[in-house]
Amino acid sequence: MMKQNKLVLAVNGTLMRGLELEGNLKQAGALFIKESKTEESYRLFSINDRYPAMIKVASGGNTVDVELYEISEEGLQDVLSKEPPGLTIKEITLIDGSLVQGVVGLEEITKGQKEITEYGGWRNYLANRKID
Repeated sequence: MMKQNKLVLAVNGTLMRGLELEGNLKQAGALFIKESKTEESYRLFSINDRYPAMIKVASGGNTVDVELYEISEEGLQDVLSKEPPGLTIKEITLIDGSLVQGVVGLEEITKGQKEITEYGGWRNYLANRKID
């Protein structure tokens, strides 16, 4: 039997524990490692108030809350196939300087969407957003 390659995946939105797509990680066999934050070079947007999109910026970024999971390459492909359009996997930098794979948004999906960087993360945004 071949050993599956495992990698660390950082998630910042609906895949987090207790949120609507957490089951996608569980089905893929992902194991929760710990909570963390990105380095201060990311901005976060609410896409139609349904899920976040995190993008890396050259300046004006902040930290974003993430959860780290151990996942197989096959599991990662399965999770990505169920993500909303406009999200992809790229290498991101955590606050401790380590590099991991992370769910990020393509810049074009953030156009005209609400920036929520000030909340520091999707969970905090959900807890504090104003319902119009």
